[in-house]
Amino acid sequence: MKAVVWHGKRDVRVDTVPDPVIQESNDIIIRVTSSGICGSDLHLYEVLGPFMEKGDILGHEPMGVVEAVGSAITHLRVGDRVVIPFNISCGHCYMCDQGLMTQCETTQVRAEGKGAALFGYTRLYGQVPGGQAEYLRVPQAQFGPVKVPDGPPDDRFVYLSDVLPTAWQAVQYAAVPDGGTLAVLGLGPIGDMATRVAKHLGYRVIGVDLVSERMQRARANGVEVLDLTAHNDVAESIRDLTGGRGADSVIDAVGMEAHGSPAGKLAQTIAGLLPDAAAAKLSEKAGVDRLGALHLAIDAVRRGGTISLSGVYGGNADPMPMMEMFDKQIQLRMGQANVKRWVDDILPLLTGDTDPLGVDTFATHRVPLDGAPEAYQNFQEKKDGTVKVLLRP
Repeated sequence: MKAVVWHGKRDVRVDTVPDPVIQESNDIIIRVTSSGICGSDLHLYEVLGPFMEKGDILGHEPMGVVEAVGSAITHLRVGDRVVIPFNISCGHCYMCDQGLMTQCETTQVRAEGKGAALFGYTRLYGQVPGGQAEYLRVPQAQFGPVKVPDGPPDDRFVYLSDVLPTAWQAVQYAAVPDGGTLAVLGLGPIGDMATRVAKHLGYRVIGVDLVSERMQRARANGVEVLDLTAHNDVAESIRDLTGGRGADSVIDAVGMEAHGSPAGKLAQTIAGLLPDAAAAKLSEKAGVDRLGALHLAIDAVRRGGTISLSGVYGGNADPMPMMEMFDKQIQLRMGQANVKRWVDDILPLLTGDTDPLGVDTFATHRVPLDGAPEAYQNFQEKKDGTVKVLLRP
């Protein structure tokens, strides 16, 4: 089969690799029909190379059609249409019972001190082959796959793999009060979808970004947008819009992205020049992040407000302003999305005649699998209006 394979920093290729096969009784194999490129994939493309190996298959946002089932799988059949959550969880351990599927005790990558295994995301999370491929082996299929109806195009459902539950959890963790104001920092795919979810739930939404195409998309959906490059003090601008108090809640959907941060970019570049062992140590211990977005969130949230952190951070770059956080009595929640926890809330919004979250037109680019290398480059460099890419094997 063909698959998108990591070969090095900014070097992904479409290679021919062996087809996956059933290995455990609770596996399934799917023929992938759509697979997204996620902002987190850019971390592998750019800064997390020390945790990758040549030949790793990328991708954690797939959906497709069941081609084979293990002997223990009784609720799925060949031909069923399924979306595959990015985290691999069993559904029956203590953590899964708590709704914390990202901490699944069956698939935890204990050797690396991490939570549940993920598709296509470094040795830190199990080095499981990903879904930017023609076929995918799905472990723990007794729980993970989400069966969806035949008929509507993939765009209607594929975001259940990651984008929708990540954005939904970010808004839920933000704990916006009724009639309250939510500020979303970063209007990439997750931030954009978070603004849509928040608008659907009836909140006032202020978005912050510096990329014109992203800001335009948000404005078209009724979001009040602040251009990071046009405001000397974005937190003060948010206070001006909220009676001097600040936003009730803030979502940081930026994470370790280096765009606009020379110091963060320098640290990432240095890490990339080191041997893998040294670079890995720097990435985990010294840090390659910049915490500008998180510091902005702390500044912009009102006293007693909540910050929801959905952007991925990889290390320790700057000290946290603990005195300010304590004095403002800020609540801080974070973590990767517990996909299956939110599916029942989201699925009814996708199966009706309307499209309240705009998923049908959410992708900016739909390209064949062979177009993945160029799509990665355009996404990383923010070219050609690239916000969300769906690969079509």
